[in-house]
Amino acid sequence: MKISVIGCGYLGAVHAATLASMGHTVVGIDVDAAKVEQLARGFAPFFEPGLDELLQDGRATGRLTFSTDFAAAAGARVHFLCVGTPQSKTSDGADLSYLLAATESLLPHLGRGSAVVGKSTVPVGTVEVLAGILSGRPDVLLGWNPEFLRQGTAVKDSLVPDRLVYGVPGGKEAALDPASGAGRGVTAALDAVYEPLLRAGIPRLVCNFATAELIKSASNAFLATKVSFINAMAELCDASGADVTELGEAMGLDPRIGSRYLHAGLGFGGGCLPKDIRSFRTQAAGLGVGSVDDWMGLVDAINLGQRSRTVEIARGLCGGNLAGRTVTVLGAAFKPDTDDIRDSPALDVALQLAAAGAHVTVTDPKAINNAWMRYPQLRFETCMDRALEGAELVMLLTEWDEYRSLSPVVAGALVRRRTVLDARNVLDTAAWQAEGWTVRGLGTGAGLVAVPAAGL
Repeated sequence: MKISVIGCGYLGAVHAATLASMGHTVVGIDVDAAKVEQLARGFAPFFEPGLDELLQDGRATGRLTFSTDFAAAAGARVHFLCVGTPQSKTSDGADLSYLLAATESLLPHLGRGSAVVGKSTVPVGTVEVLAGILSGRPDVLLGWNPEFLRQGTAVKDSLVPDRLVYGVPGGKEAALDPASGAGRGVTAALDAVYEPLLRAGIPRLVCNFATAELIKSASNAFLATKVSFINAMAELCDASGADVTELGEAMGLDPRIGSRYLHAGLGFGGGCLPKDIRSFRTQAAGLGVGSVDDWMGLVDAINLGQRSRTVEIARGLCGGNLAGRTVTVLGAAFKPDTDDIRDSPALDVALQLAAAGAHVTVTDPKAINNAWMRYPQLRFETCMDRALEGAELVMLLTEWDEYRSLSPVVAGALVRRRTVLDARNVLDTAAWQAEGWTVRGLGTGAGLVAVPAAGL
């Protein structure tokens, strides 16, 4: 089947490449000529494990092409809208202007009986707006198929998803009703797209548009709540002398709670989760559901507060004053296995440290170029060993495998003071302490050894 993917950013590029790997003929369309040229050569304009291999395979087989011309979408049976919906510059709501513009540009090239299917994360009611744009084309189907990709594992999430969700006109009942042309038509089109996944037993859920629009936002809201909850517990543990690692492990053994994302640390960031929960708040407030608005506001505040709390702990480890201290920050990306620095907790902390007068050096395996272009006021070093030289405080802020496995002996030979703030709680505290390091986690109290102010 020929498929078009409109928007070739993170979501679109991964979606296009994985669809081509399933045997479809796919054309990716984007207005950014430089991005299109790079993708056409088989290389992603961002780091995502396994994606370049898929792009190059699609290029070699001829099943995957990219273009800046919307006319290239002509003849496709399904058109996926994968355009970004960033946070508005004037509010916490989502900016839908790129999505609407893409739909308008696609309109002249839609064939009779084709399906336009959105994948972007959008507020409830967006499908109605797109339906208005397509109102002059009753021969075109409209559906919604939310994405659930995680950066760092997006290829796996696409090839082996935990579920497929179809939003169709009339919902589940219409999809089963032979008399419902649109509902059955969208369902049949998506079933054809995902036939290999359905054959492999991936669960498929069919629902109405409002439900499909809410599912991704609701999922992100729950995830954010879980992360902020355990980080709030970390603060309580620091205040009481408890250990949040042991607390989270015990809580996770309760099957009603589960252990995933009950790991305290610096909190979440990135281009999706923060802006999605803020958009969710805006939706809830607009619908008069104040409890959700207030609840998500608290979740967001706890997450942001964890960054400032980490800076204050760093200040304490430096004898109460960061001015003039040499600090090495391990990590610039918002999470490991990506070069995405959008709303990076690590860089936020680095900026706060620099604003307090610290001499900050940031290192990262993949995100240095992106970070340097965005924050030239910080010092960046690609080599971890050089970044560690002379440090009075080392701060592990992004849990790359390189940092998890860092040798306390090797690091100890490079730094000026053996003090580490493990803001992701991933180091072997006992092993580091055995090499003379002062180790501080978040909510782990037991690893804290007082640092004398003298000699700082």
